[in-house]
This record gives sequence, structure tokens and C-alpha cells, in this order.
Amino acid sequence: MSSPLIRASLLSLPLVVVSAAQAADEKPTVLPKIQVAETVDEGYKASVANAAKTDTPLLDVPQSISVITRQTLDDVNAQNIGDAVQYVPGITMAQGEGNRETPVIRGNATTGDFFLDGMRDDVQYYRDLYNVERLEVLKGPNGALFGRGGVGGIVNRVSKQAEFDPIRSVSLQFGSYENKRVTADFNQPLSDRIAFRVNGVYEDSESYRDDVTLERYGINPTMTFIVGDRTTVTAGLEYFHDERVADRGVSSYQGRPLETRRGQFFGDPNQSPVEATVKMANLLVEHHFSDDFVLRNRTRYGDYDKFYQNVFPGAVNAAGTLVAINAYNNATQRENFFNQTDLNFTLTTGAITHKFLAGIEVGRQETENFRNTGYFDTVAPGTTSVQVPISNPRTTLPVSFRQSATDADNDGTAKIAAVYLHDEIVLSPRFLVVAGVRYDSFDVDFTNNRTGAGFSSSDDLFSPRLALIYKPVENVSTYASYSLTYQPRAGDQLASLSASNSSLDPEEFTNYEVGVKWDATPDLAVTAAVFELERKKVAVADPNDATRMILVDGQRNRGFELGLSGRITEQWSIIAAAAYQDAEVTSDQSATVRKGARLAHLPETTFSLWNRYDISSSWGVGLGVVHKDEVFAAIENIATPASNVKLPSFTRVDAAVYFSLNDQWRAQLNVENLFDKHYFQYAHNNNNITPGSPRAARLTVTASF
Repeated sequence: MSSPLIRASLLSLPLVVVSAAQAADEKPTVLPKIQVAETVDEGYKASVANAAKTDTPLLDVPQSISVITRQTLDDVNAQNIGDAVQYVPGITMAQGEGNRETPVIRGNATTGDFFLDGMRDDVQYYRDLYNVERLEVLKGPNGALFGRGGVGGIVNRVSKQAEFDPIRSVSLQFGSYENKRVTADFNQPLSDRIAFRVNGVYEDSESYRDDVTLERYGINPTMTFIVGDRTTVTAGLEYFHDERVADRGVSSYQGRPLETRRGQFFGDPNQSPVEATVKMANLLVEHHFSDDFVLRNRTRYGDYDKFYQNVFPGAVNAAGTLVAINAYNNATQRENFFNQTDLNFTLTTGAITHKFLAGIEVGRQETENFRNTGYFDTVAPGTTSVQVPISNPRTTLPVSFRQSATDADNDGTAKIAAVYLHDEIVLSPRFLVVAGVRYDSFDVDFTNNRTGAGFSSSDDLFSPRLALIYKPVENVSTYASYSLTYQPRAGDQLASLSASNSSLDPEEFTNYEVGVKWDATPDLAVTAAVFELERKKVAVADPNDATRMILVDGQRNRGFELGLSGRITEQWSIIAAAAYQDAEVTSDQSATVRKGARLAHLPETTFSLWNRYDISSSWGVGLGVVHKDEVFAAIENIATPASNVKLPSFTRVDAAVYFSLNDQWRAQLNVENLFDKHYFQYAHNNNNITPGSPRAARLTVTASF
């Protein structure tokens, strides 16, 4: 295993450099504290979460947080966020139209609540985990720390950073459906004050879905500089490109997904390309005034270019013989700039200790969006939909793309200025209080280039958080918490502003949560939480005046989550997640979204379990189970029988074998869907449903030198 990494976590380790002369005549020079994740290999259990912004142990954080460590990611062979969150309670995935990740956190689907090292990374694309140390999911509204959005929770990636111990490793992967992937991780100290690291990935794979391909590559160099006795600077760049075929799955008929061959493509894969290019620069400056007084400043510039086009399935006719095929494309360019300053300090007043977090964040996001409708003009000029036989749902008809009367052509600028203050108050060894608030000035200027119309919104967002923690014994904490966050009318992609909604108040999301955390052993953590999450101020058309919008209650989710992670014994590692969620729409919102409807993409019960058992120092085995109850493909699920489309429940079994020849060479074989279960993985709507993969194997060989 590699030695501890210098990476963006919230534990600190002093670095001591001693020369021969110093050893003989002088005291050692103590260089500044460098951020590291753990002082030992963390296995499946993590002790802290980056995104919490303090060094508070997870045991004492009054919120449901799941951390998927690097060891877990490697053992289950997770290469994207969808793979990893299978083992997080309270989160599932939606299809995302085959061009983006769409996690559903406590019933709320999102395409923008992604963070990298605690800062926004909110464009729609598929993120790779080649340069990631861990994945963190914070559940419940998180406005007090992160501002707008994060209404069900947020997903934070913690990136690998340059450290002062050498790392040299290369992994080659081959698998079913022409899977080919290589990753590399090289770290080298250049002196006792400068370290360099570079991570890279290249993948060229096919799929169990006909003619669906994937090619992606990325490189992420970072450098760490020790400046003076108390200051460190970490700088990094990333270039990442993802190119694939947009696959929107199959349609449905009579309330169920179409039962077709699992690889059958609906539409035209040759006219359904997706390309995303990410260019990013990051800078972290950290200064330790003392052990209890730390200043951190992060800066990020991101340039995102995303294009996707799809020729995809629509509804099936009444006879069940023909399926509609439609098409469109969309281009998004965004530039993000964020600067975030955090000050962590501790004050003691008598018997009470205060651990403060004070922060300032400023940001600017410039977005351009352009959409075209696909026309099948060879059928008839202006034709936007054709029907093809379900028995042969592919089409090779030429499609021309141009703007319809309602297609987007807009640009917008969002400006963010925020301050926040949090206080962890230690009243006694058993009682703690956490209180915090964030104020955001969030302004959006939006222009519809088709009409020349301009809209703007200006929101003052006060996002509070309050929690009480009681610790009956040192390794157990119980908590009750309240939090509130907002979703402004521009939406999570900053493109939803219009004349009818620009003056409306933001949506509100309120979370009430009671939980228990138990470190059963130093290597095993158990968590449980009960929550109620409410959505309010949803904008709907006034039933008495169609030109007006009114605000109504939106939805409510009541649920229970249970998590387990760590080691049962030295040989047996485990991660498990279970959740029960009862979520429904709480008022009529349109003719089809009615009170009492269940939220889309949200199974009532989910369960997942992964075990690794090391038989010897050379051999190990893994076994996993993933279960999901049936889910509705769309929220319009009580309006008419035709809209009541369900994906059946399923249970899938995965397995792995691990072999270590020595410290330099190791291999693992992962098998997904060991018993070749035929199931449907997720949906975007009633007519875009993705079949799950048949049995698939991946062999990974890693060389460390």
C-alpha cells in the first residue's frame, strides 16, 4: 500500500526535515502542517469528510455523510459516480439521457450538485474517478456550507495531490464488450519542499448496447510547495475529454419497459454523439498561524464545453407495434471562477470550547446554451417524429438540425458573493451544539438571444443550520438537526429563468433529521438516520389565470437510512447501505403532476452489500448484492394508466477475486451481474429506460515500482 498522501482532507500531520548537521548540532526544523487523509490506510472506513470544512470526526458531525474510500473504489472497480454510490444509503441514479450523471439524493434528481475538493463542478458530464482519493456524499440540504442547491445533498470528489513519498503505479484493464482502460499515478518529491504528481487515464470501450462506444482521456498534474515554516501551496491543472454515444434505452408499453434483446438500440447511434471537454486550474494556499488557527484559500477556474445529440425513442403506439423516434442536439459552454477563503480557529471560554469556521466565497459563472430540433425532412419537410417497427427500432434516416420556435439560444451570467459562520460548541464531553448560517447574494442576468428579451433575478439567501449532539459514551453520538437551503429560479444549470418566474422567490428545502453514529471498533462504523425533507414554493400555473404563476407546496420525503463500513476482522472488510423512503407530491402542480404521486426514480426500499475477505496474504475474494424496489419512470404516475410506468424491482449479485504476487504486482477480476439477471437499471422518463448489463467481467493488473 502507498504511504499517506498529501491531499485535501482535514487532518494534519507535521512534516519534519532533519539534515545531518542538524542532527548533530541543531534542533529539527518543523515545516508547516500538510493536509493528509489518514496516518494509516483507511480501508473501507473514513474518519473525516473534506466537505465538512473542519477536522471534526465523522462521528461528531450531525448529518448523514457517506464516504467511499479509495480502497473501496478499487475493490468494487468503480470508475464513475454511478458505480460508487450503489453503496450509499438514500441515493440512486437516473438515466440522464445518456449524456450526464444524474444522482437522485433523497428523492431529488440533480445534474449540478457536484463538487471537487469542496468547490463547484456543476456542468453536466460523466466524471471519471482516475484522480480521486475518495467520494463523499452529504445528504440533506447543505445551504449553510455550500449555498444554493444541494437540495437533497451534494457529491464531493476529493482529488489526489502531490505528496512527499514516491508513488509509481500503472493499471491495465481489459474486459467484456471490448473494455480497455489504462490509468497511471506517478508522484515524486523534487526536494524536501517541492513535490510533483501526475495522474492520467485513457479508455476505449464498447458496450453491451449495440454500437454504443466510449472514449475518454484525462491528465491531472499537481505540485505542492512548502513556503516558509507555516505555509503550503498546492497547484494543479486538469484536462479531461469524454466522448461517447448517447444511449437513451428503450421505450415502454402498457406500464412496463419493452422486453427486447438487452443490446437493442432504439434510434440511431451514428447520429447520437456526446462530447465533453473540461479544462480546470486549481490553487490552494494554506497558512497555519498555530495548530488552532488555520487559513485556507482556494481558487478554481473551469472551462467546460459540452455537446450532445440524440436520435432516441418516444412513445409506443396503442397497438404496441410502432415506436416514435425523435431527435435534437444541445451545446453548452460555461466558464466558472470561484475563490473561497476559510478560517478555522478554536476559542475556549471557561468550560466551553468553540470551534469556528468563518468563510467568504465569491464566484462568477458565464453560460451559453444552444439547442436545435431534429427534422426528418426526407419524410416530409418539417417532420420532427417518425415511427419505426418495435421489431427493428433502428433508423438510418438522415436528420437535419435547426432551431424550432421554442429552442433555447441564451446566455447568462451568475454572480455569487457569500459569507458564512459556523460554531461547534463543546458544552461538555457529552453535549455539543452546532450552529451555522450562510448568506448568499446570488444574481443572474439572462438573455434570450432569439427574442432579445432579458431577465434578471437577485436573491438574498439565508441558509441556517442547527443541531444538538449527545454522546452517551465516547464512541457513540446521537443528534437532532435542522437545515434549510434554496434553489433559485435559474435552476441547477442556470438556464431556467423566464419572464414568468424571474421575480418569484426561490424554492425552499427543509430537512429534519435524527441520527445515531457508532464507531463499533476503530475500524468499523455504523450509522442510522431518520429524516423528513420538505420542498416548498414550487411555481405552478394559476388555475384561475394562466398568465400568472403561483407558489405551492411541492413534495415530502420521509425516510430511514442505515450504513455500515469498515473491517469486521483483519481479513473481512464490508460496506453496506439500506434505505426506506416514502416520498410523494403534496399538491397538484399541473394536469399530470398530481397530489399523491410518488417521486420518480425513487425506490421505496434499497439495499446493497459488498464484502471482501482475504484468504491469505496473496488471495482474496469479494461478493456483493444490490437490491432496488420497483420505481416509477416519471412523476406523472397517477394521472392516467398510460403514465403509470414502473421499472420492476431487482436483485443483482457481483463478485471479485484478488491476487497479489508481491508488493509490485497485483491483479483482480470483477464480475458484474454474476447470475446474468435481466433487469432495468434506471430511466429518464416513461420512454427512455436503460436495461441493466448482462454478466460482464473486468480484469485489472496493477504494477507498482
